[in-house]
Formats: sequence, C-alpha cells, structure tokens
Amino acid sequence: MASYEESLTQLYGILEPYTNDLDALEANTDLVEGLGLSSLKIMSLLLDIEDSFDVSIPLNKLPDIRTIGDMARQIQALQDNS
Repeated sequence: MASYEESLTQLYGILEPYTNDLDALEANTDLVEGLGLSSLKIMSLLLDIEDSFDVSIPLNKLPDIRTIGDMARQIQALQDNS
C-alpha cells in the first residue's frame, strides 16, 4: 500500500494527460473547476485511477471527492479496507 504522499504523486502522473496546466496539480486543486475536466474526462480519469491503484471507487463516494487530495484519501481508505 502506498502512503498518502505516494498516492498524490501517482495521481499527479495520471492527471498529466488530462490538463495543460501542470502547475495546477496540487492536493487542494478541484478536479472539475481547477482542471476544467468534463464529465466524460472525469469518468475516463476514474477508470485510469482504478486501474493504476487496483481499486474500485464506489459511485456513492464520488460526491465526496472534489480535490486531488480527496481522491488520494479515498484511494487510501479503499486500499486500507481491502
């Protein structure tokens, strides 16, 4: 299992192809507003994240994930519970 910081670093790598502004990749960056991701890109991103971390993010958890840091914490929780 990766630490929170390792998860963030891995998330930044996954997010790079989804944004033109690599400086925006910070833990408090909003996935929709900060990166300008459309709903289609969000779904594609979720698939990439699930594949990369070998987790399944429940759809009922998505409203709680607003920032990159939120995503890293959710991944940690899913890995801890598996």
